[in-house]
Amino acid sequence: MRNLQRSVAAGLLAALVMGPAMAQGPSVSFVEPKDGATVTSPFRVKFAIVGMEVQPAGAVVPNAGHHHLLINRDSIGKGQPIPFDDKHLHFGKGQTEAHVILPPGQYRLTMQFADGAHQSYGEALSKTISVTVK
Repeated sequence: MRNLQRSVAAGLLAALVMGPAMAQGPSVSFVEPKDGATVTSPFRVKFAIVGMEVQPAGAVVPNAGHHHLLINRDSIGKGQPIPFDDKHLHFGKGQTEAHVILPPGQYRLTMQFADGAHQSYGEALSKTISVTVK
């Protein structure tokens, strides 16, 4: 019983120290644009991540990587490489924001975090929003 109490107490302490996001694991989000936004090209995309470190591509470091923006594509499976093409934008210098140019239309934007070798961290570190470009 005492060990159970210690385990529960340790878990609660960890959740308080790390916050609710870390208690659930690392996560990504869009700071901007917001889901459903109407934007004018070029528009700013700003990425956020909790529980991982943003670093330039190159070295594979545990709990670190960089952002990718997938245009009208779904998240990429864990361990799979992110393609290099016009639908998979790489931010391998460690950028956390960028200006994106897209023609008018409706788009699904998927942020995908990946390691230094561009290997996806999977769906858990991806987020998809919809935007309309005017």
